[in-house]
Amino acid sequence: MQPDEIDQKLMALLRENARRPVAGLARQLGLARTTVQARIDRLETTGMITGYTLRASAAARPPLQATVLISIEPRTGPDVLARLRSLSGVLVVHTTSGRFDLLAQVVAQTTAELDETIDRIGEARGVKSSESLIHLATKLDRT
Repeated sequence: MQPDEIDQKLMALLRENARRPVAGLARQLGLARTTVQARIDRLETTGMITGYTLRASAAARPPLQATVLISIEPRTGPDVLARLRSLSGVLVVHTTSGRFDLLAQVVAQTTAELDETIDRIGEARGVKSSESLIHLATKLDRT
């Protein structure tokens, strides 16, 4: 299913604030409340909306964040992913194209904790190399 223009506007409003009442969404979209509720139900049923989540403020997030780019040996993906899953500081792992095979988003409370997590990633069986990028400031966040 391809979302139409109204669905896209509705999802943009929900991205801004998923707790916004349906009546408020309906007013902003110029639609009946029941129409908006039916659209939300359809977007959920078809998988266009897969859930609602908490977006923590910058103050509530761990103070240190990094992206770790990881190159792995052939056929070691499952083992490396198991290792990454075991590290509490690793929040998200993506496969990538190009020079690196995986991209891991890492958080920590202290530089020592961040250093430890990055070291554990590099020591994982199957990891050929890694490169760490420490996040300094967020200039745009649409998540």
